[in-house]
Amino acid sequence: MSAQPPLGPAAGPPLYAALDLGTNNCRLMIAAPAGRGFRVVDSFSRMVRLGEGLASSGRLCEAAMQRALEALAVCADRLARHRVRRLRAIATEACRKAENGPRFLERVRAETGIGFEVIGPREEAELAVESCASLLAGPEPRALLFDIGGGSTELAWIRARRPGEPPSEVIGYASIPLGVVTLAERWGERAFDPEGFEAMVEEAMEAFRPFDDIHRIADEIAHGGVRLIGTSGTVTTVAGVALGLERYARSLIDGRTLTGEEADAALEALLDLGKPGLLAHPCVGPGRIEFVLPGCAVFSAIRRLWPAPRVTVADRGLREGMLIRLMRADRDRRPFAHSAARRFAPPRPA
Repeated sequence: MSAQPPLGPAAGPPLYAALDLGTNNCRLMIAAPAGRGFRVVDSFSRMVRLGEGLASSGRLCEAAMQRALEALAVCADRLARHRVRRLRAIATEACRKAENGPRFLERVRAETGIGFEVIGPREEAELAVESCASLLAGPEPRALLFDIGGGSTELAWIRARRPGEPPSEVIGYASIPLGVVTLAERWGERAFDPEGFEAMVEEAMEAFRPFDDIHRIADEIAHGGVRLIGTSGTVTTVAGVALGLERYARSLIDGRTLTGEEADAALEALLDLGKPGLLAHPCVGPGRIEFVLPGCAVFSAIRRLWPAPRVTVADRGLREGMLIRLMRADRDRRPFAHSAARRFAPPRPA
């Protein structure tokens, strides 16, 4: 990576950055405060498949680490160009599980200047809830938020609040080690077969049942007052299909509420497309084709176990949650608690 210019005070409002390195994707967002929210100045997302082969080997492979490093070099360039005031960079499931995860993150710091913090499932759930706070203000007193990731699926059972009430509260959470990458590697071409798809759904349902046994979510749904909130590429793809979009548009998706029937019909439509149809679909495309049906299987399992009448779609996640926290901490003039939330300083040239 080429040497970066030194950072100094930037003109205009202060900029904040959030970087999320997951099992499948590397995502950066840079934003400026705007009222009680923020305005996005720059963003970057690349599929890096960091967790490739992790389930079988327990390690990050060299090819996956190199892909991630190339994406992170792009992120470092953008961070330096924008002169961000604060950065928080987090790593999730792949780096939590991999035997060589810590050594890889040391290599990242040495080559890019970015120091990562590996967060636990509880904070993943809390950040997702933080990012979706404005979507929780509905008539239902409970919400089940789910995030279908590459290496795991995060579940958060939430006591939802209306505007003017105290913040929504996470009652329970779970990180289920089942994601689109792990399922895609396990099932391969069988994921495109109806029998293989059904087997993936059954596997996911078995993994989720203990969470329901603890919190009795299905019973609460039977009595009304529960809404599903989904945040992931799978969920936004399903919404795009449900709305019949010719191309994906975040403005039409984020915050959109589907009926349970609309969500189920879109899941069926994606399964019926088959591999050629998925490849040609404008909301899917070739880069994600192997992960779409594994993600749909997880979504279908959630719908079968917890058939809430409404599903709210969130095109937002950990980056937005981090940005909200960073800006709130500065606004309240409290020192931010996490060491990774700091001014970005690129590495000095050798």
